[in-house]
Amino acid sequence: MTVTERPSPSIARSLRTLYFVRFGFAVVWAALLAVTASALTPLSITLLVLYPVVDLVAAVIDHRASRIARPARALYANMAFSLLAAIGIAVALGAGLPAILVVWGAWAVTAGAVQLIVAIGRRSLGGQWPMILSGGISVLAGAAFIAQSGTASASLASLAGYATLGGIFFLISAIRLQRAAKADAR
Repeated sequence: MTVTERPSPSIARSLRTLYFVRFGFAVVWAALLAVTASALTPLSITLLVLYPVVDLVAAVIDHRASRIARPARALYANMAFSLLAAIGIAVALGAGLPAILVVWGAWAVTAGAVQLIVAIGRRSLGGQWPMILSGGISVLAGAAFIAQSGTASASLASLAGYATLGGIFFLISAIRLQRAAKADAR
């Protein structure tokens, strides 16, 4: 089965639940990072490494839930990029904020591109336009983080805004998937 074919009925329900969880996590994570964004503290460091780890776990859950219709290569790529990002951020901590923003930016570009590819392939499922927009915005935001890394305005606070916007897109997509999930339940 290719990515563009109609997925199995339970995928909409599974993705809806995953997207609601991703929304909740992103909002809480962003609030915590915003509070600690003024310095690299143990909490902010933990948050920075945790975000791509949660993305990795979400990709694994998505892969398992998607079963037959899964875009396996893209989700495997996302898992690899997220794992590399978590490791890269941990390593970049020793080099400071600019290095962290470069790693985060590179991850946002690659993860956004994967999100875009997966969402385009899932258009027939419904609720994917927010994910398509989110993937495209992530690519642009990642490039902006890399560009920002060498400036005096470099800040962790921008990552909180990025996560909040991503969380909002997950919420909108989850709500839109509600219709598909209800149709699947019939």
